[in-house]
Amino acid sequence: MSDRAAKEKTSAAMGSGRLTKGRGLIAGLALGVLLAACSPIMRYHGYAPSDEDLAQIQVGRDTRETVAQAIGQPGMGGVMEGSGWYYVQSDWRERGWRAPEEVDRQVVAISFDQGDRVSNIERFGLADGQVVALSRRVTDSGPRPSVMSQVLSALGQFTSLGG
Repeated sequence: MSDRAAKEKTSAAMGSGRLTKGRGLIAGLALGVLLAACSPIMRYHGYAPSDEDLAQIQVGRDTRETVAQAIGQPGMGGVMEGSGWYYVQSDWRERGWRAPEEVDRQVVAISFDQGDRVSNIERFGLADGQVVALSRRVTDSGPRPSVMSQVLSALGQFTSLGG
């Protein structure tokens, strides 16, 4: 075999090796993208103070203002004026095409008395929650007449043409 033929054979072998390495790299990247697309994505919503933060608040002594200074104002309050403050935090896991799943929920409820002093501090978790059926509040128009009663009532409503 001549030197030239040997160089061509070596060159061809190296070229096919490059193709194999290129294909392997592309396959590895494609696999990485697929695995990344299937990995769960965590979403965190809201804020609930930690137990260490809540330890700064003393029942009967602290007011709304001192609570706001210590842990901040909540994202939501009670419906009625002067009612409690509620800090809500939810952690959600999203996996590809599946519906998001709530994996953790923390609700911290701080109640105040008539003098705006802290009267109670409670923490509720996801296990403490209850499913509440919502009412559509549709007003019922009352009992509906049957077809036969509509026909019979229509029979009694004829008037004479003669007058």
